[in-house]
Amino acid sequence: MYIYEQKDWPNFYWKESRIAVLLHEVTILMGTVIGKMAAAGSIFQKEVLLQDLTDEIVKTSAIEGEHLNIDEVRSSVARKLDIQLSKKTASSHYIDGIVEMMTDARCNHKERLTLDRLCNWQASLFPSGNSGMHRITTGQIRDDSQGPMQVSSSVFGSDYVYFRAPPAELLPSYISDFLHWTETTSDVNPLIKAAIAHLWIVTLHPFDDGNGRIARAVTELMLSRADRSVYRCYSMSGQIHKDMSGYYKILEQTQKGTMDVTPWLYWFLETLQKALQGSSDLVDKTVAKAMTWHKLNQIVLDDDQKKIITMLLDGFEGNLTSSKWAKICKCSQDTAIRSINHLVKNKILVQQGAGRGTHYVLSVSWYEGHEKISKPPFS
Repeated sequence: MYIYEQKDWPNFYWKESRIAVLLHEVTILMGTVIGKMAAAGSIFQKEVLLQDLTDEIVKTSAIEGEHLNIDEVRSSVARKLDIQLSKKTASSHYIDGIVEMMTDARCNHKERLTLDRLCNWQASLFPSGNSGMHRITTGQIRDDSQGPMQVSSSVFGSDYVYFRAPPAELLPSYISDFLHWTETTSDVNPLIKAAIAHLWIVTLHPFDDGNGRIARAVTELMLSRADRSVYRCYSMSGQIHKDMSGYYKILEQTQKGTMDVTPWLYWFLETLQKALQGSSDLVDKTVAKAMTWHKLNQIVLDDDQKKIITMLLDGFEGNLTSSKWAKICKCSQDTAIRSINHLVKNKILVQQGAGRGTHYVLSVSWYEGHEKISKPPFS
């Protein structure tokens, strides 16, 4: 018997005492991360948003065995968020569709989740109307015309069915219940609500294809509501990708169990906790960069100087020389040397080496986060 066949479906319940300590720890950790992000400033919050959304999109597809070009995804996200990149890469309609769904879930989390919105997300995942070599129904819930929807794999020459989704004729009522609960329930902790929403939509499996990514997009929306912010800096899909076997195992156990979803909630919160812990380095470096620029902005700098300093903070490949400066900024060698000397005079750059080996590094004294990182990114 599957969970949706239980007589008390969809009245999920859980043991508060089993998850209370973990829920408290995750809530405190999330508050700490949000506080750090608030200190970063709007420009650097956008930078983190770009990096985090790119990772989320790449990893949610990787869970499905699809490996997206990270430069295409990053460029597509940047265009969607109106963020300027020094390196731009053309992206396919397929990648643009995934980006459209995930940015909508993250950036428009205050808008109601409706059936039309879910259908639009699913259609954006399959702009050609095909999934691989197969024609699928897009933009509407499945009709089971090709047989019941089930998740299975071939094990030792025979098919093993992990899960069979509810029959198509039940979906309108089931989806209505899900959407009503999502938009009206206010007495459930937002993090618990995100976990249940993920389980609920992936159990319904409402579309011909793309259900896993739809479920994770719903999770993005619900976590953004929990954060009350677009500027999140942790990837839930990235953490799930690290433990895919655990993810599918707990889903199978829960979907074949009772309405007591305590084990699923515990797994979800543990995974969220790991994602938040893994984001700390990114947040610390972002805040350090923001503080560094706060000091650097006291010096008169032109656009080329700001561009090179940004590259040094992000991790410059190789050594910065006057000839590299001239090439990057498309200026003469003399102009490059004058710009470098201005930064050296203001103790922003430090000369190292001599003769042909002369190169420049960013002075550690300008980098607010150097005490937290054994090797600054510009050294």
